[in-house]
Amino acid sequence: MFKISNFPVTEILIFLFFSSCNEYQKILNNDDLNLKYKAAENYYDNGEYRRANRIFEQLIPSYRGKPQAERLIYFFADSYYQIKNFYLAAYQFENFIKSFPESQKIEEANFYSAKSHYMMSPVFSLDQEETLEAINKLQIFINNYPDSPFMVESNQLISELQTKIEKKEFEVAKQYYTIFDYRAAITALDNFIAEFVGTKFREEALYYKFLSSYEIAINSIELKKLDRLKDLKELYNNIVRYYPETLFEEDLNKKMKTVDKEINTFEK
Repeated sequence: MFKISNFPVTEILIFLFFSSCNEYQKILNNDDLNLKYKAAENYYDNGEYRRANRIFEQLIPSYRGKPQAERLIYFFADSYYQIKNFYLAAYQFENFIKSFPESQKIEEANFYSAKSHYMMSPVFSLDQEETLEAINKLQIFINNYPDSPFMVESNQLISELQTKIEKKEFEVAKQYYTIFDYRAAITALDNFIAEFVGTKFREEALYYKFLSSYEIAINSIELKKLDRLKDLKELYNNIVRYYPETLFEEDLNKKMKTVDKEINTFEK
């Protein structure tokens, strides 16, 4: 029967870790460029992008103007992308594009430069300058490489970014309703619907326009109330015409009972 060694597994792992670290440190401190070059590619191929990145950074100054520079700078940029440092990835891909405009990797570099900006796009509630930059970069890529294998993904990324912009603008418009500024809400929602034709938030925008118009109509002075109630009924009809199975059906129907009752009172 085999005996299991008493040497703890944890200690073995620690030993291997420090051996690996020591080997890596020796490579960093070594002046042999050929050794470093091979080690960097080996780390990169094995997915150890942080280690590869640091060695690439050391190597690049020594290889500027040489045939290996193109390969090194591309891998350097991509290693930043792989470790999710998208700011430096975008910067280094741009550097590669300017330095090697005839490279076979130029299309990929352009795509990943644009995608790096996509990855930096913040949540919709924050400033969307980076989102607009990403849309611009991706659109330029699509225009320059209409037959690219990255075309489908590029269009998908733009769609996601555009939705984020629309979400931001819709929430700003809706905020007026939240703070009871109903007139401003109607104006902002109308502007939103006009600017973002076909937006996925159109149904919700119309609903909040209805809610704002409802509050104004119900609380209007008698002289203006009937006309506003009739305009509100027309708005309701438009919503259910375009969205016969609207998510807001229950609330809309409930409020329309009040509206119809008010109109009937006036007409009598």
